[in-house]
Amino acid sequence: MPDSEAYARAYAFGRTIGALGFDLATGGYGGVMEAASRGAREAGARVIGVTAPAVFPDRAGPNPFVELELPSPSLLSRIERLLDLGAAYVALPGGIGTLAEIVAAWNRAYVDRAAGRPPRPLAVHAGWRKLLAPALEIGEAELGLVRFLENEADLRAFLEPLR
Repeated sequence: MPDSEAYARAYAFGRTIGALGFDLATGGYGGVMEAASRGAREAGARVIGVTAPAVFPDRAGPNPFVELELPSPSLLSRIERLLDLGAAYVALPGGIGTLAEIVAAWNRAYVDRAAGRPPRPLAVHAGWRKLLAPALEIGEAELGLVRFLENEADLRAFLEPLR
């Protein structure tokens, strides 16, 4: 909802991403995806929406700020495409779909590091910290692949070295 805190945060993050000269790829639909898309587009970024029409037939299509829609046939192919598009990944608060995207990006960073390749940077909203905390076979080294963001200043500090 445009008057919610989540929408305002996503808009601000999208605007920061665009102002720093990055393009933005999201799932392309409404809510925070639309807010981030709007902020990025208003800041001059190219906005890509990776949608999944077969999975979400009730959704009318991408939000109005998406310039390029890339439809995917499944959720897994959608996540894979989002990962392939990104030079870095940023995740805001969200639900199970966002969690799946975070875990996929985190796993890719882990595999890249293990293979001697530089991992793509991953930053997530600090609200995810408890859920991603070390447990089972996830230790501090694995958690070190994730940066936690509290605000736009943290986002800017995360992205500026990547320019």
